Amino acid sequence: MTAEPRARVRRRPVHGVLLLDKPVGLSAQAAVSRVKALLAAEKAGHTGTLDPLASGLLPVCLGAATKFAQVQLEADKAYEAVLRLGVRTSTGDAEGEVIATAPVEAERLTPARLAELARRFTGVIEQIPPMHSALKKDGKALYEYARAGVELERAPRRVTIHALELEPLPHDPAALRLRVRCSKGTYVRTLAEDLGAALGCGAHLSALRRTATGPFELAEAVTLEQLEQATMPQRLQWLRPPEALLHGWPQVTLEEGEAARFLSGLRRRGRWPDAEAVAVFGAKPRALLGSGRCQGGELIPVRLLAPTEIAQWLTQTHAS
Repeated sequence: MTAEPRARVRRRPVHGVLLLDKPVGLSAQAAVSRVKALLAAEKAGHTGTLDPLASGLLPVCLGAATKFAQVQLEADKAYEAVLRLGVRTSTGDAEGEVIATAPVEAERLTPARLAELARRFTGVIEQIPPMHSALKKDGKALYEYARAGVELERAPRRVTIHALELEPLPHDPAALRLRVRCSKGTYVRTLAEDLGAALGCGAHLSALRRTATGPFELAEAVTLEQLEQATMPQRLQWLRPPEALLHGWPQVTLEEGEAARFLSGLRRRGRWPDAEAVAVFGAKPRALLGSGRCQGGELIPVRLLAPTEIAQWLTQTHAS
């Protein structure tokens, strides 16, 4: 019997940011594809990958919002994780093969010792990126070399741990719960391995959940199941405006004539204080035009929305 062809989904312009609670077992790109299909959107991307074994907050950018995804790539992140003590793996997480084991002296994991260890790893620290990572060397990701059994020398990288908490898991003396707020580029797997080394027993990451990125919190996110069960108008109501990605930036508002000139890429003159990054809005109707920077009384365009994107966003907002 010949299978009937699938109905082709008609894509349309959809703009905004959806905060997704990504499940374990799904890659970030696969999760974005699911959201894109559920919203029948033409264009989608994310603001920082999550491994399939990790769950939690994944901001999905749609349409015009993809132009500002880089902002959240640079943002601080927060995670909750579980460290399995006494076991080291080839990848630093539960996906790898066990390469070493050691006894765990649970009676030495006192609150005082864990607090001291957290203090030791808080602030600017150096990490050696793991071989099982997407960092590139000669055009190839490090994990491609690792899968081929090749170990490359990696230079240490400086990252910032803003806050770190460690506590034993109830009824499991060989595990620790970790809560961390850190700068971009921090490898929580590497942090887990380094903490295990400092404890003298080794460790690997057995679970990871992202709880925040920039201004966004996991408590505000929706699941794929919620999206699937919602109507299209309900799905659109979960979208945040593209300017949500520019949270905390100084704002510049332009009247109609000036807004049109800015959108054509022209610099504008005004009494604006110098700023490396500003969010630029049109006054009537109130809508994001793009981003820029202010220097010497000039507003310099950096990233612009197309007039069609602005009109589509305003229509979408009124429709939902």
